[in-house]
Amino acid sequence: MAQPLAGSIALITGASRGIGRAIALTLARAGAHIVAVARTTGALEEIDDAARACGSSATLVPLDMRDYAGIYRLASELNQRYERLDVMVGNAGVVGQRSPLDHMDPQTWDEVMAVNVTANWHLVRAMDALLKRSPAGRAVFITSGAATHARAYSGAYSVSKAALNVMARVYAAETDSTALRVNLFNPGPTRTWMRAQVMPGEDPMTLPTPENVAAKILLLCLPSCGETGKLYDFPSGKFLEFKPPG
Repeated sequence: MAQPLAGSIALITGASRGIGRAIALTLARAGAHIVAVARTTGALEEIDDAARACGSSATLVPLDMRDYAGIYRLASELNQRYERLDVMVGNAGVVGQRSPLDHMDPQTWDEVMAVNVTANWHLVRAMDALLKRSPAGRAVFITSGAATHARAYSGAYSVSKAALNVMARVYAAETDSTALRVNLFNPGPTRTWMRAQVMPGEDPMTLPTPENVAAKILLLCLPSCGETGKLYDFPSGKFLEFKPPG
């Protein structure tokens, strides 16, 4: 099997389950050494076993993404060990409670913003130099259709993903003259635990699996991906360009 990421170092947040786990193992099968970040130690150990089974290896990082100091410690460790980072996938996210905006608990709002937006900004700030040392650095942020569809009772999540979209596009614009490519990926409805929490009455067997989704995310992580500042929409199977109004 071809391994287009052989020798690469790939960081994935929220790697213990769902889409994050599928991304980690897809990148491992492509030859990358994966740096798997998640809160759950037991699930991370399963990632290590699965990565070894497909002929790759993993560094396990038990870390809550709200531990911003921990993100910088991780960057320091990666710098000392590898001196670069080839792939970064910002996948970790939380939905928060479904509630009218005026009834939402402030602590929940802060948590959603902390994980979905601020943690990704700290990732950018901490990992930028490492990504730029790669001959073909690739950063992918997992977004949602909720960023552009303002549905009732999903305020915190929708706002956080809209902010993530803008942040990733700004980062892409700021790095356009470098070898680093920065893109967004919208998986759409996927057969995950998170989706089941939001849509409990939905038949999960009608949805694509995380593995289906991860196969497309891989394409954005390859050195051959020349796109930047765009959003790949899995449900439609194409890149969407952000156009200014007017």
